[in-house]
Order: sequence, then structure tokens, then C-alpha cells
Amino acid sequence: MKKALTWHSPRIQQQIKLVRWGHWGVPVLLFPTAGGDAEEIERFHLIGALWPLIESGKVKVYSCDSLAGRAWISDHTSAEHSAWVQNRYLEAVYHEVVPAIRHDCQNDDIEIVTAGASIGAFNAVASICRHPDVFSLAIGLSGTYDLERQMPEGINDDFYFSSPLHFVPNLGENEILDQLRKRFVLMAFGAGRWENPEQTWRMASVLGLRGIPNRVDEWHGNYDHDWPAWREQLPQYLADHV
Repeated sequence: MKKALTWHSPRIQQQIKLVRWGHWGVPVLLFPTAGGDAEEIERFHLIGALWPLIESGKVKVYSCDSLAGRAWISDHTSAEHSAWVQNRYLEAVYHEVVPAIRHDCQNDDIEIVTAGASIGAFNAVASICRHPDVFSLAIGLSGTYDLERQMPEGINDDFYFSSPLHFVPNLGENEILDQLRKRFVLMAFGAGRWENPEQTWRMASVLGLRGIPNRVDEWHGNYDHDWPAWREQLPQYLADHV
């Protein structure tokens, strides 16, 4: 039921690993946190929390290495190069990871749900905003959506076109925006430690101003920016929306 695939990405110029859990169901691309690898979600028991949905054939979960996240947290990578990696990472997701998922599903047109927590939420929302032709729903948990503080010398094109807070407000009235207005972005955050709800509300405002359907949920109680909260939240959202 678990399968792994590794290849050299010409876009990021690094090895990238894609792991799948399940045999059938709606494909869900689940981005890791920070510099996590493709199997992080299994080690932190998120796959276990999703297992009833996987075993019943409702979802088929995929995850790929967080190569951009590793660049952002590295002390040896410049901000400019990190932004370059981020932009190429999102390109690799669309041009390499998505075809691999569709091949595995034996369906060249199947739409994909994307999700993630922390910087994984950033990648999930950025992916649907850049490529609504492929992604039908994005679920962002405890999202870190504002990475501009990582660019002390100012933003460049790679950063701009990676960050939905920056490029979505300037989308023209075109096919991409038309498609986005038929998609849905669901964002949630907890009321516990280490959360930054302001970033989620900013992201929701940017989407809403362009007519992109979205919803923000605040989970009251002891829901920290941490795996126990995400293990409770994501299965519920997938069960309700997939």
C-alpha cells in the first residue's frame, strides 16, 4: 500500500522523493513542514490519523520532500537562492509531481487536493493559486503565508511569483482567475501556542478580494501550532470535503 519514487528534478537540480499511501481514492498531495521529507507525515503519525480514510478508499495520500523549506531554514543559503528554489519547487510540483501522481492513479486528468501545515500550508495555497487547472481544493493548517521577512534585501521575481500574498492581488481577469473562482481554499488555525492567526486572515482577505472562495476556521482550546492539532484537523476536513 506504500510506494516511493525518487528522481532527479531538472528544475530544482536535486533529488526529489514522492511517497504514496493507499491504493485508490481522491489523490491528496500533503506537503511537509519546514525542511521535512516525504515521510515526515508518517513519522509524526498523520498517516495513522488518516488511515480510516485511506483504508476505506476515500483518499490516496502523497507527499514529496520539502526542498524549498530546507532552503529557507538553511544558514548556508542566500535569500535570493532560497526564493529561486521556492519558485522552481512549485514548478517541479506542477510539471513533475503532478504527472507522477496522475500516472500512479492511471488518470491523466484527475484533479488533486492539496494540503499542508505551517510552510506546508504555504505550498498548498501557492500551488492552487498558481495551478487551479490541477488542484481542486487547498487545506492550510496553521499557515505560514508571509515569507517576506526572509527577503531582507527586498523581494525579487522568484519570490513574487511564489508568494500568493503578493501575486494574487495582481492577477488579471484571465483563465487562471476564472478557474480559481471555481476552487476552494480552507484555512484553519488554533488558539494555542506558536500560532499566528494574522497571516491566515491576511491570506483569506487577499483571496476574498479577488472573489476566490475560502473559509477560515479558528479551533478554540488547546490547539497549538503542532502535530496533535493537525492530526485532529486534517482527517475531519478531508472527510467533510472530499
